Amino acid sequence: MKKLVYSIFTVALLTSCVTKQRFTELSDRYDELADTNADLIAKNDKLIKEENSLNKQLKDLQNLNSDYINQAKILNKEIEASLSKYKKLQDSYDALASNSSSTINAKAKENQKLLSELEEKETALFEKEANLAKLTAALDARSKRIQDLEALIASKEAAMQELKSAISNALKGFEGKGLTVEQRDGKVYVSMENKLLFGSGQWAVGANGKSAVVELAKVLVQNPTIDVLIEGHTDDDPYRTGGVIQDNWDLSVKRATAIVRILQENSVSPKQITAAGHGEYVPVAPNTTPEGKAKNRRIEIILSPNLDEVTKLLNE
Repeated sequence: MKKLVYSIFTVALLTSCVTKQRFTELSDRYDELADTNADLIAKNDKLIKEENSLNKQLKDLQNLNSDYINQAKILNKEIEASLSKYKKLQDSYDALASNSSSTINAKAKENQKLLSELEEKETALFEKEANLAKLTAALDARSKRIQDLEALIASKEAAMQELKSAISNALKGFEGKGLTVEQRDGKVYVSMENKLLFGSGQWAVGANGKSAVVELAKVLVQNPTIDVLIEGHTDDDPYRTGGVIQDNWDLSVKRATAIVRILQENSVSPKQITAAGHGEYVPVAPNTTPEGKAKNRRIEIILSPNLDEVTKLLNE
């Protein structure tokens, strides 16, 4: 079956045209992948916002916890003062036991008032302590959740660092020949200039470029949970060859899907891969010099960790 597909694909390349139905299918596929890419970006932004919100909630709980502790200390001091005053009154009451009943009654009322105030303060203290216990439990739960989230993110970052190292080792022979490997924003970026992959105006991958993509595929097969985004980019020179390709945007998509085919043929799961084309609209250098144009004609392979576990933890 693979040989048959490869033969059909070769005939399509040699004739430089495909059926209208195939072109429509590719265009629809591109739209779906563009939407998926936008969803992933939005999902990543949402995760960052939710993590910031959790950190703010944790800080608020810590501040509230400190307030309740301070209030409890104040109440304890007030209770101690009331107890001391009550003891003095009790002593005075005992000393005046032989005095007139009116004097005794006045002291008894004052004593009762102090006892009532003491009971109120004790009740308030118990309520504060109960609230403090609840807040402490909530704070502990929030802290553990944030620790789990940070540990998970750290493990993802470490895994991406290991992936970057594995890819750099696998593609060591191609670095400096139009290929670079970088890690930033928690992702690994593999950039391949067109001089390594394609001829001018073409989307068939050359032998040298195919070797690089095959080496990359070997690493990706060992990392089946990594999301792989293939982006095609061109300079701003208009596409003039004709055929089924209308413009640079079409060309960038065809080049991206050409890389996808090689990865798929080398056992990388299609469920991991997304293809997209940006045409001339995401340059990395000015298109005013031949060197800048050469940098803009490229394939970027963006490798991202799967964030399903992080999302699940945030939703718990």
